[in-house]
Amino acid sequence: MSTTLPRLPVPDLRKTLDKYLTSLEPFLLEEASKKGLDDDALDASRRLRAQWADEFASGVGNLSLDRTSPNNWLNDNFWIKKAYMEWRAPLLINSNWWLAFQDDANIPVSEKDRQDGHFRTGFSRWQIKQAAGLLHRMLEFKIKLETQELYPDTTRTGLWLRESTSKMFNVARIPRPTYDTLSAVPPPTDPFTHDIVAMVHGWFYRVAVMESPSVSTDVGHLARYLEAVVSDAEQRMLDGEEPVLIGVLSADNRDTWSNNLQHFLSLSETNKMIHTTLSNSLMVLSLDDEIHKDPPSPTSPANQYYFDPHLHTIRSTTGNVGNRWFDKAFTLIVDPAARSGAMGEHSLCDALVPSIIAVYGIIQGIDESHFENDTPLPSRGQRWDRLDWVVDDFIKKECVKAKERADRIIKNSDDGVFWFSEYGTDWIKGVAKLSPDTFIQMALQLTWYRMQGQFTATYETALTRMFNKGRTETIRTLTRESRAFCLAMVDGRATAGSKRAALESAIKVHNRLTCEAATGKGIDRQHAPLFEDLLFGKSSCWKLCTSGLSAGPLFWGTGFGAMDEDCYGINYLVGPDMVKFGIESKFSSSLTSTSTFISTLAGVLRSMQNIFHLDVHPDNVASHL
Repeated sequence: MSTTLPRLPVPDLRKTLDKYLTSLEPFLLEEASKKGLDDDALDASRRLRAQWADEFASGVGNLSLDRTSPNNWLNDNFWIKKAYMEWRAPLLINSNWWLAFQDDANIPVSEKDRQDGHFRTGFSRWQIKQAAGLLHRMLEFKIKLETQELYPDTTRTGLWLRESTSKMFNVARIPRPTYDTLSAVPPPTDPFTHDIVAMVHGWFYRVAVMESPSVSTDVGHLARYLEAVVSDAEQRMLDGEEPVLIGVLSADNRDTWSNNLQHFLSLSETNKMIHTTLSNSLMVLSLDDEIHKDPPSPTSPANQYYFDPHLHTIRSTTGNVGNRWFDKAFTLIVDPAARSGAMGEHSLCDALVPSIIAVYGIIQGIDESHFENDTPLPSRGQRWDRLDWVVDDFIKKECVKAKERADRIIKNSDDGVFWFSEYGTDWIKGVAKLSPDTFIQMALQLTWYRMQGQFTATYETALTRMFNKGRTETIRTLTRESRAFCLAMVDGRATAGSKRAALESAIKVHNRLTCEAATGKGIDRQHAPLFEDLLFGKSSCWKLCTSGLSAGPLFWGTGFGAMDEDCYGINYLVGPDMVKFGIESKFSSSLTSTSTFISTLAGVLRSMQNIFHLDVHPDNVASHL
């Protein structure tokens, strides 16, 4: 087998434009329905778009075809820059992904203990053990992948995963004016490539975690190093030293952060060294000193009282946002109750890659015998050291202002976990005989329509991982067929049979679009000039940004931020008998509500199941939530 993946193909221009015109159909139909347009007016609108497409094909579109880029025409030329690096919004919630890990059953901390806040403040020995265990396993995954003990180059998965995983370690995003860059890949001889940066009370520490490029430090010694770091930070607090929360600067607007970083680096060579250490280090480890706890809500399910605070801890809270470095590709997070998760910068790779690394880290659990180590804690300079920034009054004031802005972003995030436990892939595939992912996509379409009374463009992620340096393409969920399905489901005269037929038709089309997107035949990455068409803009204004990850048995929940104020960001995990949703919207928008979306989605999922069991329409058996 070849040791390289094929290059991402440049889609056929004429076929792509034809697909684009087809994707506009539901928007044309909605426009005609709302404005009362007759068939002649609708046809005229179609002809106008077709004319624009023809002009594009013979003009700038033909000139823009690029088959000469070295690796991947999309990444090499413009996609990462346009989609990520030019975006000036803070990475906090807006861009970074987050994963909340399942609790380790070997840790003797009951769910009630966590909820009652028995470990509410300070650090715990189980927190340190959990951090050391997860860190050791994740480094083991990296080593085994590099030595091809896992996912060898004889498989497509191995080729794609090795290249993608290389972007998760020893790299960071660097703020620059106008558009950001990525840090250069450090050589193996760089002393920082074998270290992590640990953040404790907002202070930074360098910790050596590798004995050689192919041998990680054993988990018992890792725990002792982390204990030494925590002990040092605790002593600093007792001595009255107050940390300057430098990390919160990375949560700010990218231009503001760029200006502050340049000032920061000009203060001292020490600051340049620390920033290089952060960029070149393997990853960041955030050890939080408090357990986040949301106030109970009488309308929330009991499990959300536990899951949501855990998810919010990983996403970031007003209490821990200063203990993060948002530019880093991968940050492992552990709180005093040993609740854990990961958060990372999105431009480097998509959340599937860190989720694979995380699963390897989580699945084994803690073995207490590894921690039977009573050796003295290593002194400062022996395997760990402080990374103390040089600051001035300007930077101190900027940290205060950045913290205020970050707090506003966090408080505006309406973020929740929803576990739908009435069925999952077993029923969808076994009884309904349909694709689980596409079934969930139709449920999200119907949920939006029931809430808003209108349709919206919906983005679903497709991975182009069969190609060299493959990333993503858009699957446009709103189609003529998915629109017809939603209308059938709210039509009191429609039979269960007609609703099933509409669902099956919508799913068939969506499956085809999924296959085309995954094989490099999508329509949204290469035709920027068409944004001049108002309908193209509307058809790519993603009020619903969605992404399925995996069955997710080892995750409590996952998430990413909504694209804008009146949008939703939705990640979901479809398991055999359960679907887990992570849903984010904004409190500031009167048009969105995560709790309302959850309750409506629950009703939709029940109503969709009912059309396979009953010969009546679902509104007779499931309330219009």
